[in-house]
Amino acid sequence: MANYFPRYTNILPLKIAVCLGTLALGVVVAFTYYGSPKAQVVGYMPDQPIPYDHELHVTQLGLDCRHCHSFVEKSGHANVPTANTCANCHHETKGGIKSDSPRLAPLMEAIDSGKPIQWVRVHKSPDYVYFNHSAHLNRGISCVECHGQVDEMRVVFHAEPLSMGQCLDCHRAPEDALRPLEEVFNLKYNARDYISKNETAKNILEDYVAEKSLDVDLDDEHGAQLAMGTMLKDRWNVRPKESCFTCHR
Repeated sequence: MANYFPRYTNILPLKIAVCLGTLALGVVVAFTYYGSPKAQVVGYMPDQPIPYDHELHVTQLGLDCRHCHSFVEKSGHANVPTANTCANCHHETKGGIKSDSPRLAPLMEAIDSGKPIQWVRVHKSPDYVYFNHSAHLNRGISCVECHGQVDEMRVVFHAEPLSMGQCLDCHRAPEDALRPLEEVFNLKYNARDYISKNETAKNILEDYVAEKSLDVDLDDEHGAQLAMGTMLKDRWNVRPKESCFTCHR
């Protein structure tokens, strides 16, 4: 009996499958690129209504993070500064610094109108992720672990992936990041330098290392951090959860 279909139709299902697979992949890639919020992309560096220089204010002038992000130790979210916060230094009625600068025009307008400054968000966790800033800061996790060396940024950008993998790595080995509470907002903190300048802390840590028989070198930067982090993890009973429910609530 003669074949009803020509020979080339034998590979037609394969061609259709390849085309459909390619189309599906294209849709996923397109949605990932165009649908993902920019505030979740490493390297994202938006222009702000006021060109605030963190390197100048933090490193050169010595402002603490909490001067602007005033509720970060008490709230799950890190608040952005109000116009009044900026006005304390810059408003002309208070002998403000560079109050006549064109760059500060949006600030003066916000103060006069009573409307908030429209800061552009740089970091944003997905809606299905729960993250509490105060819980981490009050247990020795510094801003730099998630946001990078903000004190060196003239323009703040998204420095870390803030991925599930990054969170799990920290939860599985918190000793790599834990530091004394008084050093949480010291963005230049180094465990080795801290120990060398603090005799009491050094003695306590040496006793702990001997007691636990830790194979670490306190004169080594990584060894000092490991020893300090392990001791704080033990004494604060830090036991980060790794279950899905921890962040996906």
